[in-house]
Amino acid sequence: MIEEIISYFEEYWQLSPDLQYKIFFSLLSILILVILRFSALQVVFKNIKDPKHRYLWKNGVKNIYYILLLIILLNIWIDKIDSIGTFLGLVSAGLAIALQVPIVNLAAWLFIIIRKPFEVGDRIEIADVAGDVIDIRFFQFTINEIGNWVGADQSTGRIIHIPNGKVFRVSQANYNQGFSHIWIEMPVLVTFESNWRKAKELLDKIINNHAEELSFSAKRKLLQASKQFMIFYSNLTPIVYTSVKDSGVELTIRFLSEPKKRRVIENNVWEEILDEINKHDDIDFAYPTQRIYYNHTEGKEGTRPNKS
Repeated sequence: MIEEIISYFEEYWQLSPDLQYKIFFSLLSILILVILRFSALQVVFKNIKDPKHRYLWKNGVKNIYYILLLIILLNIWIDKIDSIGTFLGLVSAGLAIALQVPIVNLAAWLFIIIRKPFEVGDRIEIADVAGDVIDIRFFQFTINEIGNWVGADQSTGRIIHIPNGKVFRVSQANYNQGFSHIWIEMPVLVTFESNWRKAKELLDKIINNHAEELSFSAKRKLLQASKQFMIFYSNLTPIVYTSVKDSGVELTIRFLSEPKKRRVIENNVWEEILDEINKHDDIDFAYPTQRIYYNHTEGKEGTRPNKS
């Protein structure tokens, strides 16, 4: 029966027995690997519930599938080691010319997997584009964009695909790697006539109520990060700085926040600031205005012009 099939394909399809065997074993290998991949993915989806771990396992199964498929097909179709060397040499020369960009992207994928400048779930900024990494593939990685026309680093809803080769050409900022918190500064401007020292005490109390637990968490993560990177901060507690602007006294709150919680924390802090400032008659917000200033009556006595 088998001999008749071989003879049929050899006579009507002009396929030699050796070529038929190679085609048969190639198709059989693909079928077996597809079944194994499907079975492995079913096990992963059934036993792993965490989205990030599930994604990593799914990606690992996919990569192993392609690597095994390539090795098996090369073993079937290339008979001798000398032939493999010749084949790979010719292919390499052709790829270097015709597929320069895909090769760079593939090399960058290896760099991302091994060196890990970022991982799935990290918030990064690359080439003026910021977002959360949601997928890493052979030739490109995908981010869920943040910022742009949306304030406070929240999602725009756009998915952006970036070639892996970008990591070799431009710098990348990682919000999560190493020290997993970012510094946030919130300027609060009060009038010159306000009791700015009292306002500073109120702001200091407000931010310490919101950031106390966060700073403890930051210290623990900073200690972990210092084992890998040369990162050192002498003070992680919130602080309020004082400076003078054209329209009044600027009190700048500086504190730590997890990148993805930035907008929520800023919202809560601002709401409490507005409520607290509203309770005090001797503190008022400043904004650009125009006024007439009479130094004769309003200025300090020592700065008034001589009337004589």
